[in-house]
Parts: sequence; structure tokens; C-alpha cells
Amino acid sequence: MHPDWYDHLRTKNVVIHDGKVTNFGQPAAERAALEAGTIICDLSHLGVIEVTGEDASSFLQGQLSCDVRQATPHQALFAGYCSPKGRLLAIFLMWHATGSLFMQLPAILREPIQKRLGMFVLRSKVKLSDASESLIRIGLAGAGAAGALQEILNIAPSGRLTVGDAHGVKVIRLGDARYEFISPPEQAAGLWDALAVRATPAGAAAWDWHEIRDGIPAVLPATQDQFVPQMANLELIGGVSFQKGCYPGQEIVARTHYLGKLKRRMFLAHLESPMAPMAGDELYAPDTPGQVIGTVVNAAPSPDGGFDLLAVVQVTSAAGGELLWKAPDGPRLRLLPPPYPM
Repeated sequence: MHPDWYDHLRTKNVVIHDGKVTNFGQPAAERAALEAGTIICDLSHLGVIEVTGEDASSFLQGQLSCDVRQATPHQALFAGYCSPKGRLLAIFLMWHATGSLFMQLPAILREPIQKRLGMFVLRSKVKLSDASESLIRIGLAGAGAAGALQEILNIAPSGRLTVGDAHGVKVIRLGDARYEFISPPEQAAGLWDALAVRATPAGAAAWDWHEIRDGIPAVLPATQDQFVPQMANLELIGGVSFQKGCYPGQEIVARTHYLGKLKRRMFLAHLESPMAPMAGDELYAPDTPGQVIGTVVNAAPSPDGGFDLLAVVQVTSAAGGELLWKAPDGPRLRLLPPPYPM
């Protein structure tokens, strides 16, 4: 976290644990705002890799599952990075700015993924660097988000993943009522204070909950190299191109798309439990006793109590409507309506 940004958040009664904002001293108010209001979140728990150089686009085109050429100063996109087995090692939010491409992912993966990508630069004119502190990222979500954006910056990105720019601050529209602001450090404090007049500061888990409810997965260390992109619905959110050229795992991803019926998909679910589900937790179903039929991808506390989560599950087991957490006789999950057509 940028030191000046950290000092500013400290004046707001921030509580930080393991590099992630937990809350701003009023957990009950944050939960209430998450359910029915507007929240503002620090996104420093997400890391950013900056890719520069005249070969940056062509290099990433040969590494990622999306069509990198679609990332423009006005359009962001999702991207997957796969192992040679076609299994996801990371999922990025990607945007283009000042001649560079930026890729956002969980901070815990930033260093190892950057190092792995760097192994394949070879003679390409490409430089990979850590931009996590040089760009302050702020999330805004809820019913008042669009109005606050219009009032403060006088911009309104019109479509999903479209990018607006005002006075050096970029804004990505992530959903109907969810935006990410990307600011230089010197402008971030003023931006936060202006937005916080219209929104309730909340911890990182609140942002994670919005991501989950929107069906946006994050690969974490516990789930690396487990899912082909289609299992995590990555093609449904525009993160896979089936027309572009080769990239690691491309043959397997394409074969799954063209030849095979997908046996596992990612579903949105709710778990009523005092214990938090974790990425990588196993799931079971009554019709297949003792057999693991799914894996938790991400989870976050629900404002209604319990936890909402994304899970990759056998399609046939999901159709049965009854999933069990961590054990064949574990707590039941309740499937929720999908956030996009499946």
C-alpha cells in the first residue's frame, strides 16, 4: 500500500489485517450499506502488473485467453492465464492507459505471476513491473454509485467494462451500479473524501461480495491449476476468445469449447454457517456419497448473514439442487439465480 495512501486511510479509522482493509470501525453500518446503500472500498488487496514496451500487446496476445487487442483506452476486459494443461493460474481485469497495459489480480498472486510471465519475455521488447502502489484503486458500488460518479467527475461510462477518464482518474464500469476508480496517489485522498460523502467506507470483503454476486471469479493459490476457463464461466464474461491464435493451454480450452460438453460449471450459492468457507473447500452431493463434486472458488460474508460463494460444481449435481459443504453430511448450500445467462 502506498505510504501516503495508508496515512490517509488511517485518518478514517481504518482497520487493516494482512494487507487487507477489514473495516472502518463501524462493521454494522458497513453491513447495512452493503445491503441497501452505497459503499466505497480501498482495493489495495488487489495487485497490478504493468506491461510496457512496443511488443506488450503482441506478447500478452500469446499468453492470455482473451483477445488483448480489444483492450483500448475506452474498453477494459477480463483475461485468463493458463498452464499448458489449460487450467487457470490467474484471472485479470485488464485496461489500457498511457501506452501501457495493466492487469489486476489478487495481490498474493502478483509477484509469482509476474515472475512466470517474465520467463517468456525472451527477446520481446516488453517490461513487466509492479504498479500496485503507483495506482490507487477505489471501488464504488450500490444504488447511489452512478449518481456520485456523475456529480463528482461528470462522466458516465455507458456500457459494461467501458472506461471513462476525468482529470487523470480512470473509471471502469464493472456493472450497473459498480465502478472502479484508478487514480494517481496525489489525487486519491481528495477523490476518496468526495466519494465518502455519498457512500459508506467498507472493508475488502464487501467488495469481494459484490464481485461474487456479479459472478466474477478470482483464482487464488488454493485453486490455481484446477479449472479450465469455461468451468469458471470466464467465456461468459468475455475473458476467452475462440478466434485468436495460440496461448498456453489453448488447444485444451478450444477442444472443451468445440468438442466436449462441459461437465462442470461455476454456480452462485449461499451457505448458512458461522464458519467461513474458503477457496478450495470441497463440496459433495447426496446422490454421489463420498465423491467430491465441486470446489469453492471464492466466498464472502452476506449482509443477510452466512456467506455467498462461487463454486465450480458438476452440472448434474447442481441440477439435483442439493450441495453439501466440506463433508458428505456437511451443511447444505442453497443455489442462487445466476447473475448472467448460462
